Amino acid sequence: MTSTSSAAPPAPNSPGTVGTTGTPAAPPPPAVPAQAGTGPAPGAPQPPRRTAFAEGVDQLRAAATTEPGRLRIIGALLAALVVAFGAVTAWQMTDRSSAADDVLHNSQPLSSAAADIYSSLADANTAASSGFLAGGDETADSRERYQRDIRNAAAKLSDAATNSEPDSPSAATIARLNELLTEYTGYIERARANNRLGFPVGGSYLRLANEKMQDEMLPEAEKLYARENQRLRSDYADATSYPWAAIGLGVVVLGALVWAQRRNYRRTNRVLNHGLVAATATATIVLLWLVAGQSFARSGLNDSYDHGIRSLNVLHDARIASLKARGNENLTLVARGAETTELKDGTVVDAYDNDFQVDMSTLGKGLAEAERLADDGAGKEPVTKAVGGMEEWEKRHKTAQTAYKSGDFQQALAKVIGGKDDKPTGECFDNVDTALKTAIGHEQTEFRQAAGNGRDAMTGLPVGAGALAVLGAAGAVLGIGRRLSEYR
Repeated sequence: MTSTSSAAPPAPNSPGTVGTTGTPAAPPPPAVPAQAGTGPAPGAPQPPRRTAFAEGVDQLRAAATTEPGRLRIIGALLAALVVAFGAVTAWQMTDRSSAADDVLHNSQPLSSAAADIYSSLADANTAASSGFLAGGDETADSRERYQRDIRNAAAKLSDAATNSEPDSPSAATIARLNELLTEYTGYIERARANNRLGFPVGGSYLRLANEKMQDEMLPEAEKLYARENQRLRSDYADATSYPWAAIGLGVVVLGALVWAQRRNYRRTNRVLNHGLVAATATATIVLLWLVAGQSFARSGLNDSYDHGIRSLNVLHDARIASLKARGNENLTLVARGAETTELKDGTVVDAYDNDFQVDMSTLGKGLAEAERLADDGAGKEPVTKAVGGMEEWEKRHKTAQTAYKSGDFQQALAKVIGGKDDKPTGECFDNVDTALKTAIGHEQTEFRQAAGNGRDAMTGLPVGAGALAVLGAAGAVLGIGRRLSEYR
């Protein structure tokens, strides 16, 4: 009897078993490995995606391996360099031309206007004190001079306010001067009214008005003058600086064009490529025009500063000193010793007469400097007249002071404001002031001529540089294109 087993029979066609036909079953096929390039296995990290820039670099490298590709790259770079040269030249020369125009039509006129504001205020103060000394005999000319100075100062303040930047320090100074001008004219009218009535308080009002002028108004006007002068110097610096970025880029462009033509010659044995020669010619013209134009402009503007602005600054300061001296001379008689000051050696002197001496010393130094800076006879002649007037003024002032200190007030007054058969110091002051005005007018003309020449040297350069740069870039492209056509 055959025994039976409880184990399950082997599965059909499993390894080591025999098929129903009596032959061994075939083993299962081995696993096929994944082929390369079919992508990562599921769950594996994804490789980073290539950027358009990286692909462009690869394409550029591939193009650079062939001569036509290299030529295309060289043509594009040359065109870009020439266009960049023209653009930078146009940009920098536009800035310098604008600064030169500001010097001629903006900052210098404003600087002169600020000086006129100062001079008008100082002259109004002088005219007011002269009219006060005349008392009831105040002349119509003296009154008209005071009113004209006040109107002129107000008009110049209005012009300066229009041309100043809002919320700037200059705008704040102008607003402050307008307020002080109203207060000052009020004090002067009170002084004049009381003086005509014979009330001594009129002198107090005049001294109060003078203090307002000397301690507040003139220092504010001087600040405005200093700011406008600084603005003028800044515009000069912008207009005269060389455009080094454009010049440097122009040298690079010429170097690149020469290299490209040399490369072309070595590969083709052809001396000239018309397109590249045209590009080189235009770049050379722009570079020479740039250097020459800026050099001529710089020369003209520097000349306008050395022979115009420097003389104008000295003459304005001299005129201001003469105006202040005249005002202090008048106030010496108005105050009659009420205001004194102590010198370093302990000596007590009249404050206004001491200020007069200081102002006359400043005037003398200013006139000597103006005479040195005058570069022609037309500019030196009025300065020489002013020197003569100042010397005569000092002589007459000493005579007036001698009478004043001896107690003869009426004689001293006649020596200062004029009287019968007297030669007053006021006549000398008028001569000095007239001569200084003439000298200032001459220097203004010289400044405008030299600054205009400097600005005109830049005329057309920004537009011309841009147009020539476009032509140069076109020439470079056409020259390279002619070379490329040989490969087709």
